[in-house]
Amino acid sequence: MSKIFFQIILVFFLVVSSAVFTHGAINIPQIEDDSSSGNDLERGIEFPNTEKHITLIADLHTHSVFSDGHVWPNIRVAEAERDGIDVLAVTEHLEYQPHFLDIPHKDRNRSFQEASLAAKEKNVIVISGAEITREIPAGHINAILIQDANNLFEIDLTKKEDAERQVKEMLGDDEPWTNIDVINRYALTGMWPAESAIKEANKQGAFLFWNHPNWLIQAPDGIARLSNFHINMIKKKWLHGIEVVNGDDYSEEAFQIAIDNKLTLIGTSDVHNLIEWDYLHKKGEHRPVTLVFANKPNKESFKRALMLGRTVVWYKNSLLGLKKNLLPLLNASLSISSGSYLPRSQILELKIRNISDANFRLQNLSRFTFQNNDDFFEIPSHSTKTLEVKTIKKIDKITLSFRVLNALVSPKENAKINLQYTIIDQ
Repeated sequence: MSKIFFQIILVFFLVVSSAVFTHGAINIPQIEDDSSSGNDLERGIEFPNTEKHITLIADLHTHSVFSDGHVWPNIRVAEAERDGIDVLAVTEHLEYQPHFLDIPHKDRNRSFQEASLAAKEKNVIVISGAEITREIPAGHINAILIQDANNLFEIDLTKKEDAERQVKEMLGDDEPWTNIDVINRYALTGMWPAESAIKEANKQGAFLFWNHPNWLIQAPDGIARLSNFHINMIKKKWLHGIEVVNGDDYSEEAFQIAIDNKLTLIGTSDVHNLIEWDYLHKKGEHRPVTLVFANKPNKESFKRALMLGRTVVWYKNSLLGLKKNLLPLLNASLSISSGSYLPRSQILELKIRNISDANFRLQNLSRFTFQNNDDFFEIPSHSTKTLEVKTIKKIDKITLSFRVLNALVSPKENAKINLQYTIIDQ
């Protein structure tokens, strides 16, 4: 099948398959509680800084009406501010432009400019970005921290008739499912090699990551696999990260690909509609984000942290990250805040404090058992859990070991942490 055929099929799913795939589809969910989705205090994402780094919360894959999203870029900024997002990228499809007849912009930097204007005097760092959009094997690749999006795509008008002819041959007598000009334009822009766009992005000093590698349109079995194209891009050091989480989807295979190829772990919302519609259906829900551990809260430090792979993905109620990144975050989030023995007993009462947004699910791995719990328990976000520890005899120091059941350092491998405390009064 021809390259153009795959491009057109992709457009078809982007536009009309709203029942199964949400790229570009308008889905209005039933909100469980309007008050919860509108409560800024509850929807803001909060994680502590680690001992050595500042924790920056980032969403690096979003869309507006300047490609196939359904809101103006200023809405993305307003949502980000309410969600506690520190770094935002509005990454429009360079080639797929379904609104170009209504918003006939020629400058692919317009979305970034509009978002930057909206972010003035707000606590959101807007970074430039774009989505290089192709069929497999390249797939979709985000380039962020770019200099000029206009140099990442090309329209060769000498190929216009060839593109339109191939589209017409594919459609036959069928009526197009969207404006034929949109289809023809997408087919024409997709003729420029993806490798050329990726090369240009790297020339601009961008950070590039592979989007939704387990997307069912391009991976019908849901398994992310490296193609020779991606292997070549990694060898050239032109591909730096991979989405292990995109929207509601998690790819265990992408997690392993990241580990095997030293790619940075990325998690994104890929939001097209309102964040409230796509993610905030119930109290406590949030968009997927990437936690980036930087030295300073600026673009330069942020980029360096990405390039060094200092990230953890926050997805639903799970944290996904390499051990070197995840353990410092867990240690910053969980601590024993106080401890003393109950009167006339050898039962040590400890209070474990959680200052993060995660509802941590822990399994006791230590030699101690508990008076008031079995070995499995939860510490809700921003709360304290009391444990009554049977120490048999009074001690002055204690170390509790736990497996964190909703934190993964590799596929199927949970993080383990030790919490220590010195008892002063016995």
